[in-house]
This record gives sequence, C-alpha cells and structure tokens, in this order.
Amino acid sequence: MEKEKKFMGQPGGLSTLFFTEMWERFSYYGMRAILLYFMYDTLANGGLGLPKATAVAIMSIYGSLVYMSSIVGGWISDRLLGSRKTVFYGGIFIMIGHIVLSLPLGLVGLFISMMAIVIGTGMLKSNVSNMVGHLYAPSDLRRDAGFSIFYMGINIGSLLAPIIVGALGQNVNYHLGFSIAAIGMFFGLLQYYFQGKTSLKGIGETVTHPLVGKERTNFFKKLVLILVLVGIVFFGAFLLGQLTVDFFINFISVLGIFLPVYYFTAMLKSKDVTSEEKQKVKAYIPLFLAAIVFWSLEEQGSSILALFAAERTQGSLFGFNIPASLYQTLNPLFVVLLTPVFVWLWTKLGKKQPSTVVKFSMGLIFAGLSFVLLMFPSLLFGTSGKVSPIWLVASFFIMIVGEMCLSPVGLSVTTKLAPKAFEAQTLAIWLLADASSQAINAQIARFYTPSTEGMYFGVVGAVAVIGGIILFAVRKPILNLMPQKN
Repeated sequence: MEKEKKFMGQPGGLSTLFFTEMWERFSYYGMRAILLYFMYDTLANGGLGLPKATAVAIMSIYGSLVYMSSIVGGWISDRLLGSRKTVFYGGIFIMIGHIVLSLPLGLVGLFISMMAIVIGTGMLKSNVSNMVGHLYAPSDLRRDAGFSIFYMGINIGSLLAPIIVGALGQNVNYHLGFSIAAIGMFFGLLQYYFQGKTSLKGIGETVTHPLVGKERTNFFKKLVLILVLVGIVFFGAFLLGQLTVDFFINFISVLGIFLPVYYFTAMLKSKDVTSEEKQKVKAYIPLFLAAIVFWSLEEQGSSILALFAAERTQGSLFGFNIPASLYQTLNPLFVVLLTPVFVWLWTKLGKKQPSTVVKFSMGLIFAGLSFVLLMFPSLLFGTSGKVSPIWLVASFFIMIVGEMCLSPVGLSVTTKLAPKAFEAQTLAIWLLADASSQAINAQIARFYTPSTEGMYFGVVGAVAVIGGIILFAVRKPILNLMPQKN
C-alpha cells in the first residue's frame, strides 16, 4: 500500500488546493489593488475618470456580487457538476475576466470583466474550501490547523499581488497590471488540473444532490420567473428615471440581506435536512451574523482604508516611499506572518483551545478595536493634514489578529455544520456573509467624510466590539446545539 504523501503534516491534497487558491487570490487581489484608483483616475492617466464616491460604491458592490455569486457556484456543484469540475470552469471565467480588463475597453470592458470574474469566483471559492473539508474526517484534530495553512496560501497570493500588480499598474500602465492578474490565474489552472489528477482522487467528484426529473423542470420555471421579476424591477426604475448607480447599489444591498435569510429558511424547512442537521444550522446562524459584522470592517481595507491611505497618510516612512496600493499588502502580510503562530497555538492547545464561538467573539472584538484606533488621528491632529503610516499599519495588524481568530476557523466550522444536501451551498453561504457585509458597506460608506472621520471609525468599531461581547455572553446555548461542543 502506497504511503500517503503529506503536505506540512497535512493530507497531500491540501498542497493542490493551497496553490490553486494562492494563484486565484493573486489574480483577484492584484486586480483589486489598483481597481479603485483605475476607476477614479483621470482619462489622461489611463483611468476611467469616475467620481470617487461612485468608485468606492462600485468597489463595495463588486465585492458583494463576487461573494454573492458563491451561492450560484455552490448550487452548480451540489446539483450539476460536483466541486472538482466547478472549480476548474470557474477559474476559466476568472482568467477571461482579467484578460478583458487588461484591454483598453473603457467602462464596457470594466463591466464585462466584472461579470466574468463574479461568475468565476462564485464557482471557484466555495468549492475549493469544500474540498479542503473533505480531506479530513470530522473528528480529525488537524482540521483547524489545515484550514489555517490553506488560509496562508490564500494570503501569500494576496501579499504578492499588490507588490507586483500594484507597482506595474500605478507606475507603468493599469492594463499591464491587469494582464499580470490574468497570467496568475492561468498558472493556477495549470497546477490544479495536472496535480489534481493524482492528489485529489475521489475528492469533489460526486454530485451530492443531483437535480433530476420534475425538480429540474420546476427549477428552470422558477429561474425564468425570477429573471422576469428582476427585469420588471429594473425596467420600472428606467421608466421612472431612477435607474442610477444608487438604485443598483440599493438593489444589491437588499439582495445581500435577502439571500442568507432565504437559504437559512430553506435549510431549516427542507425535508432533505435531518433534525440533527437542523440543530447544527441553528448553531451556525449567530456565527454567520458575527461574520457579517467582522467582514463589514475587514472589507473596508480596499475602499475606506484605501482612501485613508491615499488622502490621509504620509507618503513615506523611515525614508521609504509608500504608494497607496502597497497598503493592500498589509492584510495578507500579517496573515502570512501570524498563521504559523496560530497554527502552533491551536495545535499546542489541542482540546484545551477556545471553542469556535469564543474564537469568533475574539475576532469581532479585535476587528472593532482596529477601527477604534483610527478614530484617534482625527481627534489628535484634525483632518486637514496627513498622519504617520504607523496608524494604518497598526490598524491592519489588530484587524488581522481578529481575522486569524475568525476566518479560517469559520471555514472549518462551516464544513462541520453543513447539511449534506446543502454541502457546497453552505460553504457558499459562509462567503455570502462577506457579500452581505459589502452590501451594507455600500450604504454606510457614504457617511465617511473628512468631517465625520473620527465618529465613523469610532461608531463602526464600537458596534463590532459590542457584538463580540454579546456573542461571548450567549456562547453556551450555541455550543449546546453543536456536535462535540466544538
């Protein structure tokens, strides 16, 4: 019997999924590092010349749609293709999207590329995480550490991307930067296809809940009805002269709240979900709500904090020039540095490590404190000048301490609590927390102005801290619903 190949003490298949996700995140975060500046930069500089407020709103809605589409990707996996094929086809869509963005096609190119990347990321993201979960038995104590290693792969790609793509995009040409993102996704596809033939045998190949017979017919009838209703809403807005960016933002914001409510209701009512699985779903709901609050703060790193970096932060530190896009490396840099620490910590503590609920509450509190910290520059120095980059660096560091407590652990617990009939879709729902948070950000970001800067950071940060405290206070009823009280 051939001895199983290991990857950092984990199943060998983790290596394939680690590098696949690393290259996908390289392409996505490379694009994201320069997209905001590309949208509001002048036409003479190669940008699109959009108003800053519009560019920030588009960034939030784009991020929301990217993660919202994970529901579609999860459904395709569960009902049609299985995770393995869905990931591969999703990568192709992502690569096409970046290729389109690398061409000088103006706003048309922007929206075509957005559509392709939204579809592709939805197909890839949740299903890669789902396959990681299948590498482990439910009782395998390596699971949390394995997801933390996987999470490090995500952030290695996210770290390298702003350095390479950001430098080329801001200093040479935006479209050249976007083309490098396309090349990154191409490498990811090659590695996934060829290495996966041996390392992922039997993983993600089964369609867990195939769509057949009358159910297939009913689904497509419902799909047509939904598309007609959406068409009526947008056509009605057009006739009333309300078909604006704000209308679209509000529509996506409502959708971002509606979708998780719909899916949790569907799982709790489904005859394909056992009573034991429904108990797990009930335990998962408060964790999902906590994740929305957390990601609402974390995702502002590419919008509100990107503006803070460009307009309120000094351009040099210790004699080194710091372009605004380079701050996008702080998130993945700290994740890469802190991942070994947290892998060691959770492994060392073993059964004595904090429960999932406690880890979530810690994540919320740290995230809130990272925003509360940014309240002080305006209080101490006003908003007319620029402040030391150390404020922003410290804020990112505190945020990532919280992220290490919540995000990889969230992926892990999602794979444990997912009903079998909604397996990949539940991973998609985890990503939908990010979508909902960014839909909310599209609404609250308009309150961020120079005059409200301190209050904005203070109030948003306080909401997260209070949420973390509440979650900690109700941890026991949640744990009672979870298997093995983990």
